Amino acid sequence: MDARTEASQAKVCIIGAGPAGLAMARALHHRQIKYDQFDAHSDVGGVWDIDQDGSAVYESAHLITSRKLSGYTGFPMPNDYPDYPSHSQVLKYLRSFADEYDLKDGIEFLTRVVNIEKLIDDTWKVTLQNGDVRDYRAVVCATGSQWHPKMPELSGNFDGEIRHSNTYRSGKEFEGKRVLVVGAGNSGCDIACDASTYAEEAFLSLRRGYYFVPKHVFGMPADEFASTGPKLPIWLARPILTTILRLLVGDVTKYGLRKPDHRLLETHPILNSQIIHAFQHGLLTPKQDVSRLDGREVVFEDGTREEIDLILCATGFNQVESYADGYFDYAGTRPKLFMQAFSSKHKNLFAISYVETNSSAFGLYDMMALAIASYIQDQLHVPERATEFGRLIAGPEPDLSGGIKFDASERHGGYFDSDAYKGHMRKLYRKMTWPLPEQEFA
Repeated sequence: MDARTEASQAKVCIIGAGPAGLAMARALHHRQIKYDQFDAHSDVGGVWDIDQDGSAVYESAHLITSRKLSGYTGFPMPNDYPDYPSHSQVLKYLRSFADEYDLKDGIEFLTRVVNIEKLIDDTWKVTLQNGDVRDYRAVVCATGSQWHPKMPELSGNFDGEIRHSNTYRSGKEFEGKRVLVVGAGNSGCDIACDASTYAEEAFLSLRRGYYFVPKHVFGMPADEFASTGPKLPIWLARPILTTILRLLVGDVTKYGLRKPDHRLLETHPILNSQIIHAFQHGLLTPKQDVSRLDGREVVFEDGTREEIDLILCATGFNQVESYADGYFDYAGTRPKLFMQAFSSKHKNLFAISYVETNSSAFGLYDMMALAIASYIQDQLHVPERATEFGRLIAGPEPDLSGGIKFDASERHGGYFDSDAYKGHMRKLYRKMTWPLPEQEFA
């Protein structure tokens, strides 16, 4: 057996050492499957390391899922963390996870993957930026979903400053400026709150009406509250949650916001307790979608104008990876994969970090990673079971909506309900007789 063939049969390539890449490394390490791991940055943490070039994290960034529901399986976040940990606490947690499971020694830092190529024997050739070429049995893409900013197409000319939110770090950047934040996702709302504190005047452009969910409901983190008690069908849960939200937040249209044009849970939840305060106190002015730019002014869909110094576009990210060009189909801007992890067209091509869902991702990464590790282990030792799973991957995708009709926007292409996902994944584990993450990592 030559060196290339031996490497192909023995090793897995993990691209990325952020939250998903670390979950993948732990799963392979636990199953004693050899792997190489590459990351373009100088340490683990991915997007949560604010000091890394291209990170989308800013000083005021916190998790939007609660501490108790956000950790890896068998490795909870520390009890002395607040309900919603800061970006620096998340980074510290990720690095302690890597240390706990001895993962750092297996990572080649400051090493970027520039291309992957499928070979005729279904193995993979991986090319590094330094020119090295290596061969692997499998490739796991875990480079994250917030590295390639997506800018809106705005007509007209603007004489001020315009940039994407991934360049933003501190509210002090807004001092003395009239600031417009475009986009009402969770980052956009966080940044708009920063602008309401630091800017001379702050505006938030929203293209539609949204539900604003406070981070605490009756003293509990919102996701803990939602997960408490029996699991109700969506037709019953939605009106209950909508009524509770109306009691807690009230009618947002009195602040100049539009009424939501969709039902609760049909778009990615906006969790923010500060933004309603900012609207209530006149610190932040809501505006409609941008119609065009006109010199120093921005013209909105309703015909109103505002003089603006800085437009910050919190308009999301693309998940198209140039190093895997041609190997993924896309739903919206997200790779379209069986169970969000397995390529149905290319054997042993996996991706576990391009998810958009309504709950914490770290535990989902564990489910994906251990399933991938189990599948690879079966290829090596139980080929008939691996063949059976290969047929499942090539089959129809299960319904991951949980009965929710998600919004038809590009952002929600490939969106899924976390509880539905976990239920289907558990069925797969049982069918394949694989131990679940809570059994492996207890």
